[in-house]
Amino acid sequence: MRARIYKSTGSWYVAKAADGKLYNARIKGIFKIDEITSTNPIAVGDEVEMVIEDVQEESAMIDRIYDRKNYVARVSPHNKRQHHIIASNLDQSILFATLKEPKTSQGFMDRFLISCESYHIPAIIVFNKADLYKKKEMEKFELLKGIYETIGYKVVLASVQTGQGVNEVKSLLKDKTTLLSGHSGVGKSTFINAVFPQFNLRTQEVSGWSGKGLHTTTFAEMFDLDGGGQIIDTPGVREFGLVDIPKQELSHFFPEMRVLINDCQFNNCMHINEPGCAVKAAVNAGTVSVDRYASYLTILDTIEEYLY
Repeated sequence: MRARIYKSTGSWYVAKAADGKLYNARIKGIFKIDEITSTNPIAVGDEVEMVIEDVQEESAMIDRIYDRKNYVARVSPHNKRQHHIIASNLDQSILFATLKEPKTSQGFMDRFLISCESYHIPAIIVFNKADLYKKKEMEKFELLKGIYETIGYKVVLASVQTGQGVNEVKSLLKDKTTLLSGHSGVGKSTFINAVFPQFNLRTQEVSGWSGKGLHTTTFAEMFDLDGGGQIIDTPGVREFGLVDIPKQELSHFFPEMRVLINDCQFNNCMHINEPGCAVKAAVNAGTVSVDRYASYLTILDTIEEYLY
């Protein structure tokens, strides 16, 4: 029986069959030794084949995973040589960011966008908690909006408290499987509760002493939307380590750099200090954001390349 994974707790999964029935499923041991370098062999969004073990108990055994259309992954917080698949088979992703309480760094945003770019997943940035923004934050928002919209990303300013942007974001979810991600405390669960109160997700305030959000979502989980489509809510992420991206290819996942790569004098140009670099020329001319270029250099410096 074919089914889709709606929740992953690490050892057990909630799978929804084609008839809409939910099953508690576990995997055969073969998945654990089958050349899978991720910490979670099965992720939310995966299409699987399962065998019903007990109809009364609604339990099943997963014996096959179908090929993924795409997925978003990050470095495992427990083992830097492994990656953790956040979700798979996505139509788009939404990154919730905030400029206050807590503040989302541009580096974090760029790492998330790079991961989406590497698997051709369209990404949207929602700057939440707009009701808290004063003049300084609004100036920063306009700056970031200009940077990211220029290179092709949709940017929305939103506030659950005032309702600003909420319907716009809701309309973007229709008939699509959407990954929702962001730091803890950016208001992701609050947003979901405001738009889809039936899910009744747990929320907590930002930790006062650290300024960082408290974790409320423990496991990734997918929810069906009444109007069609699904959302995947994920645990708040503090850091977003990139996986499977060699240094030589990093610039390919910056859309504004990708279009310039073929104009560089050398085909192996790293866009640092090589002569005839089209990317550096664009930065100097102001057509590529200095902030994004600085982000590229920082990320380039932190990519670890292992020789297996």
